[in-house]
Amino acid sequence: MQPVYKRVLLKLSGEALAGEERFGLNHEVIAPVVEQIVELHKMGVQVGLVIGGGNFWRGRQGTNMDRTTADHMGMLATVMNSLAMMDAIEQRGVAVRVQTALDMVSLAEPFILRKALRHFEMGRIVIFACGTGNPYCSTDTAAALRACEISADILLMAKNVDGIYDSDPKTNPFAKKYESLRYADILNQGLKVIDFTAATMCMENDVPTLAFGLNEPNAIVRAVCGEKLGTIIKV
Repeated sequence: MQPVYKRVLLKLSGEALAGEERFGLNHEVIAPVVEQIVELHKMGVQVGLVIGGGNFWRGRQGTNMDRTTADHMGMLATVMNSLAMMDAIEQRGVAVRVQTALDMVSLAEPFILRKALRHFEMGRIVIFACGTGNPYCSTDTAAALRACEISADILLMAKNVDGIYDSDPKTNPFAKKYESLRYADILNQGLKVIDFTAATMCMENDVPTLAFGLNEPNAIVRAVCGEKLGTIIKV
């Protein structure tokens, strides 16, 4: 297989890394993801990563906690996931740099676009943590923002389902899967795939998004090599 994209931004949910436990890190789930990321690196693909934090912290979790405080806690959760992924990838002999949107200089670099681009040029994988660094912004928005900033050829959204449907396929056996959509469809139909801020950002900057199932065999590599899977979203 040959890659059709030179630089990609891969968005992983924190819940996906937890597996069936839905909390913490499941190394049996992480291992095949790492294998695919390393394979892409060997193919010469420049890989940026954004990882959610839902396996450690998700919103206010039913409390009346201040939203800003809760969101900052979520940012800290993304750092834990990013460091874990960095370690797993580096154990395979590939250099990784974690950049954070909030200053954590003892743990990682601050996000500086030019440094991130230089890391790509030097053959390193870059993991972007802490979301956008701002409350009221999801990690989907962070992924879209970083994809635009690094001029990624595509934003890859690895999901728990194999694409985008017109209704929840878990509850509706007749749910229809879309092979392709426009960003305007996401906004007009209120499809809950990526948040509207992320969709608008990608639409305005002409960055395509592919939503696909992480559980499909070798799905990340197949997606980067242009195989038809999931749902592609374009302008």
